[in-house]
Amino acid sequence: MGRWIEAADGVLVRRYQELDLSVGLVVGGESCLIVDTGGDAGQGAELAAAVREVTPLPWQVVLTHSHFDHSFGTEAFAPCAVWAHRRCRADLVANGEQQREKWARHYRELGDAKVADRIAAVRLVLPDYLVDDYAQLDLGGRRVDLRHFGPAHSDHDLVVHVPEAGAVFAGDLVEEGAPPQFGDAFPQDWPSALDRILALDAPIVLPGHGDPVDRHFVRGQRAELVLVAELCREVAAGTLTAEQAVARSPYPEELTLAALAR
Repeated sequence: MGRWIEAADGVLVRRYQELDLSVGLVVGGESCLIVDTGGDAGQGAELAAAVREVTPLPWQVVLTHSHFDHSFGTEAFAPCAVWAHRRCRADLVANGEQQREKWARHYRELGDAKVADRIAAVRLVLPDYLVDDYAQLDLGGRRVDLRHFGPAHSDHDLVVHVPEAGAVFAGDLVEEGAPPQFGDAFPQDWPSALDRILALDAPIVLPGHGDPVDRHFVRGQRAELVLVAELCREVAAGTLTAEQAVARSPYPEELTLAALAR
């Protein structure tokens, strides 16, 4: 089960213990926007019911990126408009089945057959409203900007900015309570994406995992990612081995050799 945190007027975050996941809700005058949908149909259904406790307005969905924990619960909201970056859809088409098998196997190995079965049964819903760099939504007296700031946590991260509320959903570009994840990340480009989040001048930043943070927190995480980017450049230049770079990283357990090579 999840719990709501109201980050600003009509801007809510639903927090889950599983994976420390955070998903969002933006309520306008005529419709609402769901920011990410959870990792399986059961989590999506719980989120949909929780949204209905907040508002009866028709909904749309935006996916910040394609990773299963952010996109596999979308079926619970269908049919509706589903927004995402163009490459998010492409990645779900190319790798969605592989993700489903990987994570169902992961939870089965952990002994959690219930979650494994839910993930195995997921019906992927592909985004149908595709964004390249920018799109603007009108929820009825409330503007929401969808922005892509280049490759970082993935090659298709979308940031969801609610200017009037001073809030931005950062997806997994920002992590609170755990280190950033580098599975298919682009470490050398990640600091630039955080620069552009900071340039939005939003006092409230909502990570894809963890509690709401402020600009000071984002600047601190950016400083750590600058160190990672420099290690990547040294590996590319041949002045460090990949193993040496991982050992010197602020995130030695998370930084992968594959990410260092990007």
